[in-house]
This record gives sequence, C-alpha cells and structure tokens, in this order.
Amino acid sequence: MRGSSHLAIGLITGVGIAAVVPDVRFSLPGIALAGFSSLAPDLDHPNSRLSKRMGFMQNYVRWAFAAAAVLLAVYAYLNLPPGPNQRVAFTGALSMFLIGMAMQNQSARKLALLFTGVVAVGAGLYWQFLWLSLLGAFVAAAPFTSHRSFTHTIWAAALWTYIGHLANKDLGWHGVAAYAGAGYLSHLLADTLTKSGVRYLLPLSDYAVKLPLISTGSAAGNLLEIGICAGYGLLIALLWWQRYQLG
Repeated sequence: MRGSSHLAIGLITGVGIAAVVPDVRFSLPGIALAGFSSLAPDLDHPNSRLSKRMGFMQNYVRWAFAAAAVLLAVYAYLNLPPGPNQRVAFTGALSMFLIGMAMQNQSARKLALLFTGVVAVGAGLYWQFLWLSLLGAFVAAAPFTSHRSFTHTIWAAALWTYIGHLANKDLGWHGVAAYAGAGYLSHLLADTLTKSGVRYLLPLSDYAVKLPLISTGSAAGNLLEIGICAGYGLLIALLWWQRYQLG
C-alpha cells in the first residue's frame, strides 16, 4: 500500500481512537502521532515517506566522509612525524575518502538514520527517558532489516506501543500508547490487504496473513486504496455520530 494511503488510514485511526477508547480524549497531537506511527513500519523501505524524511542528512553523509578524510590527512601531515604512524593515518584518510565517494544513496540513507537513532538513544540515556532510547534504537535498526520483516510483526507493534506507554509516564500525556499502537497496527492491517501480506509472527512463523485485494502501484489498486480510506473515514464518522447520539 502507498505511503499516502497508510498516512490517511493512520490519521483516520487517530480520529477514531477517542471515539472508541472511553478514557482517551480527542487530541490533534494524538492524531498526528497516530499518523506518524502508521508510517513507522516502513522505515525498513528505502523509498518510504518517513524513511526519506528522517534520513534527511543522507545527501551530506558522503561529503562528511570526504571532509573527515581531508581533516585526518591534514592532521597527520601537520602533527605526525614522517614514519609508520603518519603512513597509517594517510592510508586511513584515503580509505575514508574512497568509501565516501563510492557510497550509494541507500548506504547514505542507512547511515543517516543510524546517526539519528544513535543521537536519540544518547539523548534518552542523558535525560533518563527509556522511551526515547528505545525509539532511537528502533530508528537505527529498522533500515538494516529487509522490507516487511521485523518492523511488520506483532512484536514490533508491541514494542512501539510500549514506547508510547513509557512516553505517557514520562510526559504525562495520557493516550500516547493508544494513539501510537493503533496507528502502528493500522499499517500492518492495511498491508494485510495486499498480495504480499504480513508475516506477523516472524521469526516464529514465516506464514503471511493476507487478503489479496490490492495490487500496489496499479491504477485499480490505487482506486481501491482511495475507496478503502473513504469507507474507513465514513465508518469513523458514524462511530462519532453514534457516540454523540448516546451522549
């Protein structure tokens, strides 16, 4: 399913949370969190919306390697006497430069997401926010997994919901776990409607649960995605109408 459809379904899910969960209030930040969470499973895909946004530094990673190589070479020339140590430093600088120049966009994207995740892990440790460290670990690890593997499992959804639970405790924002968990699960359920399906129980089981209605990228598939989003939105609107009728 396309990223735009996942985002729409996630946002609609966020709107519906307050309608079906009694102790969670309607919240625009909560809806935004559900939308963000609905894109999180596709951090394992190089062309996903969230992967591109969070890997915003990928265009600079290669040049960062080249710049570091130049700095190392200059340092070695100015501060190390001629000899084995200087030659090792020059060799390291040349290696870094060649790696940077040979690095493809996907490698740069993975390194950018790895750096973003590591920074979040460090910030979480510094401020003693376990949820932030776990979020950073998720962001750092996801790009190095194959598409629709770990991030598309019930275990990943449970981890994401737990991160929301911890954030709720630290930030005092009630409903984080509900918005985050529901948004994440909306992605998995939507991908269940595609031909590839979702292997919810990896690595315990390689069985893919699927109801192959959607052919992603095809004209018919795109129209069906729009119809599903519209129908889902109508369902949530009916739930809200029923709640106001009863209340």
